[in-house]
Amino acid sequence: MTAGERVVAVIVTYNRRGLLEEALTAVTGQTRRPDVTVVVDNASTDGTRELLAARAAELEKVALEHNTGGAGGFAAGVARALELGADRIWLLDDDTVPEPGALAALLRVCDGAALVASRVVWTDGRAHPMNTPRPKPGASRAEQAAAQALGCVPIRSASFVSVLVDAAVVRERGLPIADYFLWNDDFEFTTRILRGRRGLLCPDSVVVHKTRTFGSTDADPGERFFYEVRNKVWLFTRSGGLAPAERVVYGGSTVRRWAKTFVRSSDRATLRRGLARGLAAGLRGGPRPNAEVLNRAGFPAARRAR
Repeated sequence: MTAGERVVAVIVTYNRRGLLEEALTAVTGQTRRPDVTVVVDNASTDGTRELLAARAAELEKVALEHNTGGAGGFAAGVARALELGADRIWLLDDDTVPEPGALAALLRVCDGAALVASRVVWTDGRAHPMNTPRPKPGASRAEQAAAQALGCVPIRSASFVSVLVDAAVVRERGLPIADYFLWNDDFEFTTRILRGRRGLLCPDSVVVHKTRTFGSTDADPGERFFYEVRNKVWLFTRSGGLAPAERVVYGGSTVRRWAKTFVRSSDRATLRRGLARGLAAGLRGGPRPNAEVLNRAGFPAARRAR
């Protein structure tokens, strides 16, 4: 990391005051604190607003007028981080508790990398399968050796649970896509950021993802399966994140994962409806521009967002 680089942390929250408070305490207690911490409140109704008001001196708050999902929240938060002059942007979920040295570890290895991801564990210390970054297929020996010299692994994508992004690359390639609402927004964004660039998993940077249960994304999603399907269609047909060959590989992986989801589900009728609706919505048209989605949520800076 270049001395004096400005780091802006972005946390997106919705009705999880208790978890958010724990996350904020961990972020502001880092051995290398972010220069600014931006919290995007997706119109919470559980006392989050009061919590943020009480901590106003140490935070930059973005209050949205309605829930835009994680995708909209991160689009707004990243846009605000760019306005604040960020050199590096640290993206975190509100149920993520970083260990004290998590950010410092990311910064130690970030030179020349478009993105560096933390190692994500569950509350019992096991690696969290929901947030395991995808290793970079076909990484050259030179890439692998360079990553290993830093104690890292080359990756092709990551999740928003804890990832440090080069703001210059974001300015070049654009924000997360707000209209995804939830699911696959981080996959689309990180593959777009990393296409043709260097990404790393840094095992020395550890965060705890406090999900209710331990499991992967093929757990029974219920009505939310609509977003998984629609957003995957958008990703494979309209995003510049994946090369043609990658679309084939990841498309096949997606179909296999959907099949596992159906096999394990206790409510396949809901999944079938989500599949039909998601395919129809994804093929009918693409996501709305960020400016349209975020302006409606009371974030006028979205007019300058890509």
